[in-house]
Amino acid sequence: MAQALLWAGTGTGFTFLMTMLGAAMVFLFHKAMSAKVQKIFLGFAAGVMVAASVWSLLIPAIEEAEASGQTGWIAAAGGFILGIAFLSGLDRLLPHIHPGSGTREGLSSSMKRTSLLVMAVTLHNIPEGMAVGLSFALAAQHGGDPAAYAAAMALALGIGIQNFPEGAAVSLPLRQEGVSLKKSFFLGSMSGIVEPVFGILTVLISGLILPYMPWLLSFAAGAMMYVVVEELIPEAHLGEHSNAGTMGVMSGFLVMMILDVALG
Repeated sequence: MAQALLWAGTGTGFTFLMTMLGAAMVFLFHKAMSAKVQKIFLGFAAGVMVAASVWSLLIPAIEEAEASGQTGWIAAAGGFILGIAFLSGLDRLLPHIHPGSGTREGLSSSMKRTSLLVMAVTLHNIPEGMAVGLSFALAAQHGGDPAAYAAAMALALGIGIQNFPEGAAVSLPLRQEGVSLKKSFFLGSMSGIVEPVFGILTVLISGLILPYMPWLLSFAAGAMMYVVVEELIPEAHLGEHSNAGTMGVMSGFLVMMILDVALG
């Protein structure tokens, strides 16, 4: 348990650090990212999350289910559906505004626009933190198998890479809204704090959830795929330069696939 916690803390700490580094771009650039660059980053994040959902979550979920005598596709499909339902529910309940949009989503709230912008990205980071934590919990379940830990680190690395533009996508629009430099950086950074929180919590309760590990792995995959299909891909293809978003998706998928296969 202690080793799993250490690795999960390191992995999710890295993803949080990458969010902070992305948010720090507000000190270097005083203008929001161009539409084309933003589409590339959104597409890249989508590609990473699709590949991670398949290689790092769904395939291990099926393997774990079959190893424990369960029907692999039932656990994978069931958890996947529950993950979609969970994120869909949060999306409908939690008040938020997506960067570049003026439309308020979720329940009616008196929260400031800046808080709603941060809430949108924070909402998306929940399944990412869960995915990394579950990967390390799975590695611990296999007796600290080096290959399993390498696969978990590959997932953390991929999530961390796509968190860099996410941090910038929060802090730069906040600065454009008139928020101070320091506060823009702070809020952009804090949008990623849920990743280490949910990652470490997942490892802490892993002893209680071992029989349900296949379902939880596919649950995280479903939650991440909901984010991809509901938000990232549509936003990456709005207006002009939609081909840039497409190439971003392909690049992100390729990078995450290579990381998972090479390191796993």
